[in-house]
Amino acid sequence: MENKGNKMTVLMVVVVLGLMVQGSNGFPCGSTFFSALVQLIPCRASVAPFSPIPPNDACCTALRVLGQPCLCVLVNGPPISGVDRSMAMQLPEKCNVNFGPCELAKEGNRT
Repeated sequence: MENKGNKMTVLMVVVVLGLMVQGSNGFPCGSTFFSALVQLIPCRASVAPFSPIPPNDACCTALRVLGQPCLCVLVNGPPISGVDRSMAMQLPEKCNVNFGPCELAKEGNRT
């Protein structure tokens, strides 16, 4: 039970930081990891490891509005607990969004 509380606290910190970062930038994604993470929260259930849940309308809409750069920021950012990067990279196909592939950063180059 305590583990769930810790995860919720971490998620709230990420959301607040993301909103602060996004507020300081003039475009939706802000080209930052936290901004992309916050904007793509509707997709969380679809990118959980081994999740059979397809992306919902809210996820696909967020993905279309934010575009490929946000998705690429997310998949090339630091590791996210509970997010499978390969499943995140499948979102455009599952949402019928025509994005080119993200160029993956090498493990040592992720910040």
